[in-house]
Amino acid sequence: MKHFLLLAGFAAYISSSAQVFRSTDHLVHTFSIVAKDSATGEMAVAVQSHWFGVGAEVPWAEAGIGAVATQSFIDKSYGPNALSLLKKGFTAQQALDSLTKADAGRDVRQVAIIDSKGNVAAFTGKNCIQYAKHIKGANFSVQSNMMLGDQVCEYMAAAFRASYGKPLAERVLLALEAGQKAGGDIRGMQAAAIVVVPGKITDSWNNKTVDLRIDDAPDPLKELRRLYTLHLAYQHMNNGDLATEKNDMVKAMNEYHAAMNLFPSNLEMQYWTAITLANNKQVDQALPMLQKIFLQDKNWKELTKRLPPVGLLTVSNDELKKILSL
Repeated sequence: MKHFLLLAGFAAYISSSAQVFRSTDHLVHTFSIVAKDSATGEMAVAVQSHWFGVGAEVPWAEAGIGAVATQSFIDKSYGPNALSLLKKGFTAQQALDSLTKADAGRDVRQVAIIDSKGNVAAFTGKNCIQYAKHIKGANFSVQSNMMLGDQVCEYMAAAFRASYGKPLAERVLLALEAGQKAGGDIRGMQAAAIVVVPGKITDSWNNKTVDLRIDDAPDPLKELRRLYTLHLAYQHMNNGDLATEKNDMVKAMNEYHAAMNLFPSNLEMQYWTAITLANNKQVDQALPMLQKIFLQDKNWKELTKRLPPVGLLTVSNDELKKILSL
């Protein structure tokens, strides 16, 4: 009954404002940021909301094109349509003007767009639920609606500016964390997401630098921070693998140790670091690492038996016996 009354109230609210509200327009009240890194050219969009799966609704981005946040009484078509207009040569403001002009429900929309040149456009409809506002700055826009307090955008903008020089993903995450410190969504927390894309158009299918989503959690920003740290750890692992391929063992071990420092409880990172040591004639260093791993999970020893036949463990028979005797 309460849910019915809530929906009825929203319907009356929209009707009284002479708006068009479709059943497909979700009530995604939230705070977000779109931004560009002036050094790398990367573009990002990040969001937090008390709405399940907000990462599938609000953020849109494409390498070399731009980033979009569409929220409030959300019209998801703003995302792909804005990116399509940017591809045609529209500036962020021209794209936004074109979309809002054609939208009878624009007074309940909130949208921000940044293009590959760093042009920023933002719109907060006059009937977005308070507190609602946006702040535009050099290479970024922050926007919020249905906030507990009226300083969310100010906190986000200040955090983004203060983090200049850090990786873009880190900067937009800091902005979200600042927005939550200022009160955040009046309903609380549930979901969050970060998407970062390269500054140049790429033919590769792998066209997102960072793509992290928390669909439902008591503290989605804490979980997003954990996943971002894990993302960085695996970046170091990948860099270590590349260095190993080039036989640069000093760089490889530095990268592997950086990964383990970020995520010390991850057995897989420890395991492949030890295997790399063994493959590079440092079995004595690998043995104590492997012993600790095998004691925690015997399946890693079983996996070790399967590596020599496929060339992933290239130690001598005597060295292999030492490893498997641990």
